[in-house]
Amino acid sequence: MNLNRRDFLRQLGFGAAGLAVASTLPATGWALPTKTGKLARSLPEAQGVAPGGLLDFVNTIEANKLNVHSMMVLRHGHVVAEGWWAPYAPQLKHTLYSLSKSFTSTAVGMAVAEKRLTVEDKVVSFFPNELPATVSDNLAAMRVKDLLTMSTGHDKDSTPALREGGNTNWIKAFLAQPVEHKPGTFFVYNSGATYMLSAIVQKLTGQPVVEYLKPRLFGPLGIEGEDWEVDPNGINTGGWGLRLRTEDIAKFGQLYLQKGVWNGKRLISEAWIADATSKEVQSKGGKGDASVNDWIQGYGYQFWRCRHDAYRGDGAFGQYCIVLPNEDAVIAITSETGDMQGVLNAIWDHILPALQGKGLPADKIQQAALVQKLGSLTLPPAASQTSSSVASQINGKTFAVADNASHVKDVSLTFGKDGCIFKLKDEQGDHQVLCGIGRWREGTTTFSVAPLSLTPTVVPGGNVRKVAGSGGWQDDTTFVMLWRFTETAHYDKVICRFAKEGVQVEFQSSLSILNKTKDKRPVLDGKVVA
Repeated sequence: MNLNRRDFLRQLGFGAAGLAVASTLPATGWALPTKTGKLARSLPEAQGVAPGGLLDFVNTIEANKLNVHSMMVLRHGHVVAEGWWAPYAPQLKHTLYSLSKSFTSTAVGMAVAEKRLTVEDKVVSFFPNELPATVSDNLAAMRVKDLLTMSTGHDKDSTPALREGGNTNWIKAFLAQPVEHKPGTFFVYNSGATYMLSAIVQKLTGQPVVEYLKPRLFGPLGIEGEDWEVDPNGINTGGWGLRLRTEDIAKFGQLYLQKGVWNGKRLISEAWIADATSKEVQSKGGKGDASVNDWIQGYGYQFWRCRHDAYRGDGAFGQYCIVLPNEDAVIAITSETGDMQGVLNAIWDHILPALQGKGLPADKIQQAALVQKLGSLTLPPAASQTSSSVASQINGKTFAVADNASHVKDVSLTFGKDGCIFKLKDEQGDHQVLCGIGRWREGTTTFSVAPLSLTPTVVPGGNVRKVAGSGGWQDDTTFVMLWRFTETAHYDKVICRFAKEGVQVEFQSSLSILNKTKDKRPVLDGKVVA
């Protein structure tokens, strides 16, 4: 990403408008979609929801450091609470991880309604040219329903086998895996199975799932700008890689709550929704018995059953679409949490009791407190002491970097009155991030998101991605930046340690911080050259 000098100086606060922004980003930081198709809004009490319970949920999320990025609560089809922790914002998409699976299941349900296939069809029947030389009895017996219910008969998740060794034909790689158990009898969470559902839909319709769903799901719901990763042959990954906005997730849940009808038009078969959200097989995962563990309540067609007679689609690090039929409620959440059960516990402990029924009296004090809280949500930017004597000495200087595994050539930091730009040059060219000092500053970058750069899939949007950066002097010689890649769940922490004529740059991905592991990127050692 390159800036001309005028733009570069303007962004740093020299001359034209500078970097002074509020500690939370405005809702208009990036352009809104042209057709919002927004859900109805309502005060909580008007829909029988106690605002104090919603406030307790938010406070619990923050007190337990569950790192939620957004939340939206619907009751009787109305949004009664919504909030984004800055720099995340309503108009930004979010990587859904395995919540994508529920959308793939929906595409299959629509194809079934169009009589393109049945759930009893054998998987091998769709791909006669991709079969192994010997088709085992278990592989031959595998049905579409077994893909949907994660009971393919594989002993372990097939996904790593699809992506390893430079495989370009994921269908062939999936069909080549041993099927140790009789299909339909053994549950194992298997994203490769969902990929195969995506491949089947594309084979039958001639369209990737994301295109197939546009006129059937996304368009009617007023969802815009959706995108989905693809494999090397242009097949949507199915089990992960869809990006939508928080309100889009909520709409999807509301459609399921309404048994497939939207604005008077049936989009999904009611029978399909009943099957998809029922316990088809016994699931595994989580910790503890059924009284405390939402991963052993059963699994349907790419939906999990929950405690309290609810069901959900969910994705890694806490991407949730939770439907509570008994309470006529939907909850959408995006996050990067290491405690997914903790988020669900907070819902059951605080939001569920708040869904008390109709005709609650107005509680102006609690409502005002909730509005104030939801309007001031923020993830802390990088802390900063007032100044550093080193800043003026290294400002704009280029540091040549010693040989390293990332092939970085040089780095630099340029400071303005309210922010800085970090630049790095490697074999792919120049990359940079704009950071506010002690506050968030939104922009774009060509830096890779560390967890996503390890996946050999094609990510929509090319190599340019939205980022919000903040930086601050930890001490006189240490400058720390936080880069939140705001259409993913992830961020980077970048630590620059300056010494005489030199700098050391260390990268820590949010996943390495979350998992307490070492980041795979090397520490860079640089010497000043200009």
